[in-house]
Amino acid sequence: MRLWRVLPWDPAAAPAAPGGPLFVPRLFQGAGRHDAPDRYGCLYLAEQPQSAVAEILAPFRGTGDLHASLLVRAGRRLGLAELELGEGAAVLDLDEPTVLSAEGLRPSIIATGHRRRSQAYALALFERHPEAAGLRWWSSLESSWLNLTLFDRAIGEVSVSGVRALTVDEDVVQEAARHLGLA
Repeated sequence: MRLWRVLPWDPAAAPAAPGGPLFVPRLFQGAGRHDAPDRYGCLYLAEQPQSAVAEILAPFRGTGDLHASLLVRAGRRLGLAELELGEGAAVLDLDEPTVLSAEGLRPSIIATGHRRRSQAYALALFERHPEAAGLRWWSSLESSWLNLTLFDRAIGEVSVSGVRALTVDEDVVQEAARHLGLA
């Protein structure tokens, strides 16, 4: 499965080191949709590159002001990493009604902005399904964009296809910016 991640990129970093495309920033987690840093770290990935970019630009939506400084975090330029999750990786698909039903979940809980609720179901699923590499869910920015929360226990099942620095002129950045009202 091809996945995309936006991160503060250090081109000199090893893949799993800070600034690398497989680095899990567990010490800085706790506020994200599926975070449970006392039990696991995770990477937030997307099946579409524009979704990965939109998720990182979302705090600036509606401003109509896309500029290069929005593509910098922690003093590093943002990079778009292309990753491959191995075919054998088990993913709990929260976009699949039969999975929601089997787990006793409702779509409104999956898409909620209340992080305590989404973190609670993510932790419960992590514990109930030790074989699960992660959770597949739809973006609250655009429901046709599918995202994946990858648990750190599955990092070994991911390979890096490449990383490139993002610029405001790129089509994927422009598409995400238009969707968010930044361009």
